[in-house]
Amino acid sequence: MQKDSPLKILLVDDEPLARDRLRTLLDDIAIQLSTEVVGEAGNGLQALAFLREQAVDVVLADIRMPGMDGIELAGHLGAFEKPPAVIFTTAYDNYAVQAFDLNALDYLLKPVRTQRLLTALQKARAALPPDAGLLAGIGREVRGSGRTHLSCHERGRLLLVPVAEVLYFKADLKYVTARTVEREFLLDEALTHLEVEFAERFIRLHRAVLVAKSALAGFEKAAGEDADAYGWALLRGVSEKLPVSRRQWAPAKALVNH
Repeated sequence: MQKDSPLKILLVDDEPLARDRLRTLLDDIAIQLSTEVVGEAGNGLQALAFLREQAVDVVLADIRMPGMDGIELAGHLGAFEKPPAVIFTTAYDNYAVQAFDLNALDYLLKPVRTQRLLTALQKARAALPPDAGLLAGIGREVRGSGRTHLSCHERGRLLLVPVAEVLYFKADLKYVTARTVEREFLLDEALTHLEVEFAERFIRLHRAVLVAKSALAGFEKAAGEDADAYGWALLRGVSEKLPVSRRQWAPAKALVNH
């Protein structure tokens, strides 16, 4: 971005009136700072779809939105080669305090004030992108749960994998495979981190496998002295079987029986 070129901005808010207000405020500060609203989105998913096609300098994002909230959006943006700066706009002042403690770029409380918006955008012009890991941490505090989507880089594209569609995660060397009914996705994630983040949805079967509790259909004992597993888990939707360790055999079976 050239010093004298307009700051390209994407507005992300599920309330059209909130986006209209931001447009008005940007017009009000045009003399002090040149900006251009290049797009709008009603949630994080729509924003990511837009950003795959067009780069922006700044994303002004609400926190609470359906489908994908603003903080999860920011976490995915951290995976972009050149992520835009993210400024949150929110009505929740308690989350603003937490964000400042974690060095988020800025939090603007609704109703957003002209001078605060100007200050934040001036900071964004020169600031480095916010840290995606910190934003993910804030997201867990805001939502009280993990992400709704995971990022997968494939042939130069950023794909989103809905967590609700994942049957299992399997670790293999430096990558983790996420399996849905349709296909597999390679993730740059740690299995231990996924286990903690999605503890309510997934259970560990084996040192290298997490399975969605809802995907478990049954179990069968391993034949003979199978070195890979004490037993095997049967899944809904796919014919593949997953190894179950001796330690996890009883907890996993109890879950299905319950």
